[in-house]
Amino acid sequence: MPKEDPGKPPCGEEEGRSDPAESPEPSEQSLSKRIRQSTPNPGRGNTPQSSPPRFVSVEELMETAKGVTNMALAHEIVVNGGFQVTPSQPPEGSLEKRVKDIMHKAFWDCLEAQLGEDPPLYGHAISLLGEIKETLLSFLLPGHGRLRHQIEEVLDLDLIQQQAENGALDISKLASFIIDMMGMLCAPSRDEEIQKLRDITTIVPLFKAIFLVMDMMKIDMANFAVSSIRPHLMQQSVEYERKKFQEFLDKQPNAMDFTQKWLQDTANALLNGDWEGGASSAGASAPIPSMLHPLITHNHAYLRLLTWDHGSCPFPETLLMDQKRFQEMQWDLDELTVAAAVLLIVYNNAGAAISGLPGLMERLKSTVRLLLAEIQSPSFNVDEAFATIAEQMCMEVGGSLAQHGFSPFSADRLSALKGQIIAVKLPDNSIRKLIDSRIQTFLLGFLESSQRRCAATLPGGLAPIQKELEEIAIKFGRLVNYNKLVFAPHYQRILQDVLREGGCPAPGSTPAGEIDS
Repeated sequence: MPKEDPGKPPCGEEEGRSDPAESPEPSEQSLSKRIRQSTPNPGRGNTPQSSPPRFVSVEELMETAKGVTNMALAHEIVVNGGFQVTPSQPPEGSLEKRVKDIMHKAFWDCLEAQLGEDPPLYGHAISLLGEIKETLLSFLLPGHGRLRHQIEEVLDLDLIQQQAENGALDISKLASFIIDMMGMLCAPSRDEEIQKLRDITTIVPLFKAIFLVMDMMKIDMANFAVSSIRPHLMQQSVEYERKKFQEFLDKQPNAMDFTQKWLQDTANALLNGDWEGGASSAGASAPIPSMLHPLITHNHAYLRLLTWDHGSCPFPETLLMDQKRFQEMQWDLDELTVAAAVLLIVYNNAGAAISGLPGLMERLKSTVRLLLAEIQSPSFNVDEAFATIAEQMCMEVGGSLAQHGFSPFSADRLSALKGQIIAVKLPDNSIRKLIDSRIQTFLLGFLESSQRRCAATLPGGLAPIQKELEEIAIKFGRLVNYNKLVFAPHYQRILQDVLREGGCPAPGSTPAGEIDS
């Protein structure tokens, strides 16, 4: 049987290296695609060269690629608490899907034809039984000695072959044993599928169904293994990733050029007063210190990743495995920024008339976010969406005013409110920029507070999105701190060189963080 395979910073580079449309689904297929797209490529054009590339053999490159792939898989399991292995399915209508369907149909038709002979031919059936036997044995744990003996005894292929030759083979009896064994070994969530197998009486459809359920059981076992190794992997993953990246770096010495540029550009922006984030734990307008500490520079560098131009700026090599996560957080923050700006405008206009009304704030926020849900889609119509948001906000405010006995807004006041809401669609809108600056202030404060083990202060105007913002901050902090732990030696060296060139004596402390529990 054919088996199924279970704010944009300056960058000066025009070559992107990750597809923004890549699916975030945590499957083996999508992970492999992400690894292929994200693995640093020494053959890129327009790559800044910090040192000349070294010629390596094909064998060395293959071994290195294998190490990077393993590192990416371990990283995915550790940082993605929801990581699940999912079955690989070719797209409907694709050539791969058509070929697969044709091959499977031919196989099962052949089996049916063999069993329909007089006397029946059991060559294909015995091959299937051998595959089923191996699969059942693979599900066993070390303590399953009795079950192992039963499987070996009942599915003895030599004995089955002799029975077939003598016309004494009872396929239905063997199928019943297989189903019973599957029922003992499967997860409780598969009990319904097992019961359905018992209701199938025709041999070929029964074997087809058995293999489908076994494929599900393989996925269940793989996910059980992932959840089992995650705690142990967490303890070792920092050293493991550091070691694997160093092996890659030994073969490609220029593989951190974009990482160095990322840190260099951040330090330059801070030292020259060009930092557009305006973010500081002391407040949006707090001055950046003229004598930078590596940790300050490093935290600001991570903040830049949330306003990154993924289409034209190459991402730092050390963070490629998490590029999609940073981009998704960036999209979520853009949506929250607009929602908070719109709510600030609405409440500033309506004042005490709607302030404190139960459920209104959440209803308004949900409406705005729903209408912005497809904002990253190429077909998203910005003008239409913001016009609809303005109409919906005015309708909700008007209804609340009437419900609580307040005078309705005049036509001029409604028109002014709509105009202010529609203006939020512009990236340089003053209210939108204010909210964006305060969000960056909060996120930077969150990084700093996690190092001081104290709570970050929520700036004004962000209360309506506090819950969502804190969820993003936690994910952001975990990624940042884990990355610092893995690449601390490299970052320390780069930051010391960068700050020394900028006239700042760099202290020797390592810019490493801690993984939040």
